[in-house]
Amino acid sequence: MHRLSTFALALALSGASAAWAESAPMTSMSDDGHAGHHGASPSAPAPAPDAPMSGMKHDAAVQPAATPASGGDGDMSGMEHGEMNMQGGAAPADARDPHAYSGGFTLDGGKYASAGPRQLRLADEHEFGSLLLDRLERVLTRDGDATAYDAQARFGRDYDRLVIKAEGEYAQETLQEARTELLWGHAIANYWDTQLGVRADSGSGPDRSWLAFGVQGLSPYWFEVDATAYLGDAGRSALRLGAEYELLLTQRLVLQPHLEVNFYGKRDQARGLGSGLADAVAGVRLRYEIARQFAPYVGVEWAGKFGQTADLARAEGERTKETRWVAGLRVWF
Repeated sequence: MHRLSTFALALALSGASAAWAESAPMTSMSDDGHAGHHGASPSAPAPAPDAPMSGMKHDAAVQPAATPASGGDGDMSGMEHGEMNMQGGAAPADARDPHAYSGGFTLDGGKYASAGPRQLRLADEHEFGSLLLDRLERVLTRDGDATAYDAQARFGRDYDRLVIKAEGEYAQETLQEARTELLWGHAIANYWDTQLGVRADSGSGPDRSWLAFGVQGLSPYWFEVDATAYLGDAGRSALRLGAEYELLLTQRLVLQPHLEVNFYGKRDQARGLGSGLADAVAGVRLRYEIARQFAPYVGVEWAGKFGQTADLARAEGERTKETRWVAGLRVWF
């Protein structure tokens, strides 16, 4: 730093001297070797050793006595930024690479393991269980009353879980129809699961069993979608599509439209089903969430049978279209 300061001072004095030399009278050398003005005393003091000579031309380049090649104490201009180490030197030989793995240490074992039960777990290491009773309701129609239910239970982890679905209707002291599915669900994307398992139909008519494969999840714009294909014995096949949406009118008042459609690939007269589009239900429910897990609701549904299924219903003296008023509870935990 001393050398750099001396160089700066010398450069400043050189510029000043050059300007003065241009405007001052011509100087002459005295007999003793010192420069002086005409008429000046020959005993004028000599310039300081570190100062530039007054007779130096103003356009001469002034350089310090020595310039370090790679940046010394007095000059950092030759140093590249890559050579500067702001961390105080190289890492020690036994330092662990921050981008490498943990060297075999885990939360359960190794010198960093905590005593006692493990406190921290990742989300996909936990097992979760839930039960959603989406509909437990009383149904009012022109032909009479009925009780309907629609529930879904899950148990497992984020990627793999056991799923149980149950839906049915009880009227005139008889189980009219029921659908129960036992599925293995596997996550394939954010908000989407594939489901594989079996389905059992019971109620009026002979029981039926199916293999089931489908997807369930949350589509863009927050539509909850459930689509499942089925294969049964004797070449039977079926497709069930369901969708619903939750519109928050307030933080507790929720309007829930719902749509469900069923298709069958083969006529099953014993259960009153024809091939093609068999039936569809569209409705809307308005619920009030006393708590997030407990909400009473009221609503209305429009149900219809179509195609061969409608023909079989007419032959039995049943209605093919009806309006249903519903009131019930939605509970989950």
